[in-house]
Amino acid sequence: MKIGFLGFGNMGFALAQGLVHAKAVDPNDIYALARNREKLQARCNILKITASESMEPLIKESDLIVLAVKPHQIEDIIKPIKAKLKKKVVISIAAGMLFEDYEKILQKGTEHISFLPNTACAIEEGIIIVENRHSLTEEHITEVKNIFGSLGLLEFASAEQFPIAGTISGCGPAYAAMFMEALGDAAVKNGLDRETAYRLAAKMLAGTGMLKLKTDDHPAHMKDAVCSPGGTTIKGLAALEANGFRSAVIQAIDAAMGKNG
Repeated sequence: MKIGFLGFGNMGFALAQGLVHAKAVDPNDIYALARNREKLQARCNILKITASESMEPLIKESDLIVLAVKPHQIEDIIKPIKAKLKKKVVISIAAGMLFEDYEKILQKGTEHISFLPNTACAIEEGIIIVENRHSLTEEHITEVKNIFGSLGLLEFASAEQFPIAGTISGCGPAYAAMFMEALGDAAVKNGLDRETAYRLAAKMLAGTGMLKLKTDDHPAHMKDAVCSPGGTTIKGLAALEANGFRSAVIQAIDAAMGKNG
């Protein structure tokens, strides 16, 4: 299946990186188009994929079109190519755009599905939230699962849960990176070099996540297992609680979801 990216920002690039590195799609079968030609060409050169000159050749060559632009750009981009998209499989990675939105924008009968991927797809350790309502044929949904499943976890969600699931998996990496940076600062303050600090923090986060996935243990139990009476860990946890760590995380998600409280 040949894939064309309409828009090639950080998320589109991350998906293409993952597809190439996982050998899920031949680089010769990936096309990309973006307004910033210099940046587009540089990224395409890295992956050895094709930088398209315009929408017409990209759509003509591609079986599957990834809409990787900002939500407010979707309608203007789709309007002149509606008829051509009807013969393709369309994947949206635009935040906040659901199946029902595309039913109003695309021509009736167009095969389409909505994704919310995260940046770790670039290294085949990502998450892609997939809206469970779509219009793909059985053959095409199987093919899409096989291709994009190589990038990490495919998590299907209802329209109601799609936004919050995407916020956890999509915004979460930034919050985890900030936590990692804070651990690094604390380590440097206490005498450890920054390179070692970041390496330890990154491995700790990755290992803790993998432990949860492999054991299905409850996070509270995982936390308690590290705490001994009067020990260093429980004292650190008490400091986190006193400074509103848990509340800050919840408020960050609420803010990302557009909630005020």
